[in-house]
Amino acid sequence: MAKLFFLLSGEHESLPVSELKAILETEGYVYKVLEKLDQVLRLEADQNCVESLKRRAALTRICARELFNCEAEVSSIVKATGSKSLDEILGEDQSFVVRVKHVRNYAPKIDGMILEKRLGELVLDKVKARVKLRNPDKAFVGILTEKRFIFGLKLAEIPAKPFVERRPRKKPFFHPSAMQAKLARCMVNLAKPKTGALVLDPFCGTGTMLIEATLVGCRSLGMDIQRRMAKGTLRNLAHFKIEPEGVVVADAQALPLTKVDCVVTDPPYGISSTTLKRSTVQIVEEVLRSVYGLLDKGQRVCLAAPKKLNIASIATALGYKHLESHFVYVHRSLTREIVVLEKV
Repeated sequence: MAKLFFLLSGEHESLPVSELKAILETEGYVYKVLEKLDQVLRLEADQNCVESLKRRAALTRICARELFNCEAEVSSIVKATGSKSLDEILGEDQSFVVRVKHVRNYAPKIDGMILEKRLGELVLDKVKARVKLRNPDKAFVGILTEKRFIFGLKLAEIPAKPFVERRPRKKPFFHPSAMQAKLARCMVNLAKPKTGALVLDPFCGTGTMLIEATLVGCRSLGMDIQRRMAKGTLRNLAHFKIEPEGVVVADAQALPLTKVDCVVTDPPYGISSTTLKRSTVQIVEEVLRSVYGLLDKGQRVCLAAPKKLNIASIATALGYKHLESHFVYVHRSLTREIVVLEKV
């Protein structure tokens, strides 16, 4: 077990931590949470877990092995750095860089660039290495957050660019109701599908859930009552060279299936997508009833719907266990509830 810390996305308060934990649990890693700070999670876990997070996570930005943490005061930071041996981390023939990141406006009196230079000098005093700003052998990262400074060896950085390249308007088939790739990936992770698991989206729309599920190593199956949307999904999947298990024109209240491993979906709300004269409440109730028999005990549904629906109460009445909810503001007339359910 190693002490690790993770710089999380500031796009949402609770989703990044829940996604990170879900990935670790799905991949079979035992972990112990040491501390939750603003946009930083400290924990003990097998360092190999970083590879799984790098492959799957949407809302984690940096993974690092912790060397020390202290008060966000320059004197404390210098003292802690000076007392830390780096011989086993950085060789004399290796290059390195030090980066300091501020979370929000914490420690405003500390100039990040000046601190980077000071820490670099302290490292050079300890090891006869060399500074290299681009593509160094090793990178050290320090995070200033909530009166604390967390410092360590960067193990991985998860780029945002691939998610930007998969945003709705970048796809051949666009629809205004389409979800952003990052949120879709997070929802897939919250449903905890293992590699090779079959993920069902009964309202596949433009195929975003299917794309994100496939990219983390799952098999994907999409359904939509509208032939036009099913065809659009196939166009988008082909664009990203993704081959699903299938894309079927079918009604979510009578799914032509017998077994899936989890369900991840964003049903139509009637705001920018048609509900075909059914209320959103009816649609949610119908799909939760329909997929219940497709799941084994302990398997999950991750579903998005307008906050005003109170999906948790609907799901509980249908026999599901409500595990967690997260609320995502979209615009003035829509706040999504991302709900995670378990079949009991």
